[in-house]
Amino acid sequence: MPHPESVLARIDAPSDLRRLDPEELERLAAEIRQFILDHVSRTGGHLSPNLGVVELTLALHRVFDSPRDRLIWDVGHQTYVHKLVTGRRGEFDKLRKFGGLSGYPSRAESPHDFVENSHASTSLSYALGHALAGYPGWTVAIIGDGALTGGMAYEALNHIAVTRPPRLIIVLNDNGRSYAPTVGGLAALATLAHYRFDPRYEWAKRSLGKMLRGLPLVGETADELANRLKEAAKQLVEPSTVFDALGLKYSGRIDGHDLPLLEETLERAKEYDEPVVVHVVTEKGSGYKPAIEDEEEKLHGVGSFDVTTGRALKSELKLTDVAGRALVEVAERDPDVVAISAAMVSSTGLRELAMRHPDRVIDTGIAEQHAVTLAAGMAMAGRRPFVAIYSSFLQRAIDQIITDVALHRLPVTFLVDRAGVTGPDGPSHHGVFDLTYLRMVPNMVVGAPADAEELCAMIETAAAHDGPIAIRYPKGAASSLPALPVEPMPIGEWEVRSEGSDVLLLANGRLVETAEKVASTLGQQGVQCSVVNARWVKPLDPRLADWVDGHRLTVALEDNVKSGGFGAAVLEALSGTKLAGKVASIALPDVFLPFGSADAVIEWAGLDHDSIVAQLQVLLS
Repeated sequence: MPHPESVLARIDAPSDLRRLDPEELERLAAEIRQFILDHVSRTGGHLSPNLGVVELTLALHRVFDSPRDRLIWDVGHQTYVHKLVTGRRGEFDKLRKFGGLSGYPSRAESPHDFVENSHASTSLSYALGHALAGYPGWTVAIIGDGALTGGMAYEALNHIAVTRPPRLIIVLNDNGRSYAPTVGGLAALATLAHYRFDPRYEWAKRSLGKMLRGLPLVGETADELANRLKEAAKQLVEPSTVFDALGLKYSGRIDGHDLPLLEETLERAKEYDEPVVVHVVTEKGSGYKPAIEDEEEKLHGVGSFDVTTGRALKSELKLTDVAGRALVEVAERDPDVVAISAAMVSSTGLRELAMRHPDRVIDTGIAEQHAVTLAAGMAMAGRRPFVAIYSSFLQRAIDQIITDVALHRLPVTFLVDRAGVTGPDGPSHHGVFDLTYLRMVPNMVVGAPADAEELCAMIETAAAHDGPIAIRYPKGAASSLPALPVEPMPIGEWEVRSEGSDVLLLANGRLVETAEKVASTLGQQGVQCSVVNARWVKPLDPRLADWVDGHRLTVALEDNVKSGGFGAAVLEALSGTKLAGKVASIALPDVFLPFGSADAVIEWAGLDHDSIVAQLQVLLS
């Protein structure tokens, strides 16, 4: 907790900010940065994005009256400062912990939060929806330059330019980065650009028009000539931007850490009866040297770390790292292998491949739909693309997976990282729908490896497969890196881990280990279990019916929603036979899962060892 005499201790609501003088505001900004460092170093969370928006957040809350005026944060991982000044300071000890404070905006937490979806490029559509619905207050969309690489943002900008509703302000937070340096970001803009937004500039435009109206002109009106002269003069000092092309009022770049300038610019933006773009330049990680110098973006989202050095307190091998290393092994042998990431090269394990073969790793920016169809095009031209995207982000490209890849039966491999329950990032990040949306696609092969060695084997299989294949794996630790290369794994072939006569447990991914522990517990109670590692969710092993027939009860276990998942696949395969009545499914419930550690969420959802044992005892009785 802050010292009782600190400025931060006096801030319980946005209105408290408006009572502070410039010196107090400067002290407050420093205290907030230290507060975030102290807490995130213990709880983990998004560090650099929040350090970069301290002054911007303070300015927004001093100029606008939240919640009457609505601040809509794109992505939402930069809202810790917003939470601090809206009365949630005392909850930061439980940041991202089960039952604690969300790491993203949360409508259940505060009337100051409006959008819980933490996927990028959505804020402009939400904000325009407010404006077109006639919302009486100001609507402010805060969007990063990284999020502007997403096509949805440009669709919204195009619509804003056509509808031009009042009381809509777009704040472009330009730090040159998303997770990594922004790909295809906005071109550098001239530093004099903000004069377009200055009242003196508006006065000069009107005066020029009046002067030219007094001259005898032929072929064009005075206003047309004035506009042509204005555009010609502007091009001499600065390039056009997408906002100019759309005819949107635009501030030009301003210092996003200059609080007085931010407030002045935002107040000026409120004077226009049309949408306004305020372009602020911030430094990601501002005030904390390790974050500023973090080229690998390890301090974008962190676990617990040493504040002095910025180094993680706990470092372990992840399945993401294993996938990246296995892909390097495959790529070294096959020059046609390429990897594609949507703004997350390091986060999806592609960094080593990018260092060895920079021409064979493509970062599309936050543009999952484009990434998938790009892979389709490269596959058509003879390459073997591996698309590495988190499960919850890949679902943004379902149409492209179906019609651009699978319809053409192209050899595109999807490395579906962060599948299943992911933990602290919450509802919009849990990858619990991928088995459902991938299993329904014709020509698609879907694998869910139980461990690091199976993950590597599936990558080897994918490298030779003549069609689309998805390999899903959780955000989890790996015990070790297998000796590479490993042998490919036959598609559709399951593995028998143990044999018993009473219950058949079919599990895949992280639940294979859980199933083995459940079988051991039931065995001590006199119930004999078979455990089958059903590592291919599509196609199913053709021995399925024989296995089911040999047991009293068959239970499919999965960390996916029950609807359309692995259990549904088993029931569909047995539909119309007497065996279907012997099958049950234990999966995730039909709700959006809460945030918290993966273990806590899995227990809450009834997929932990004790819960499964209890459910099986009921089924057997």
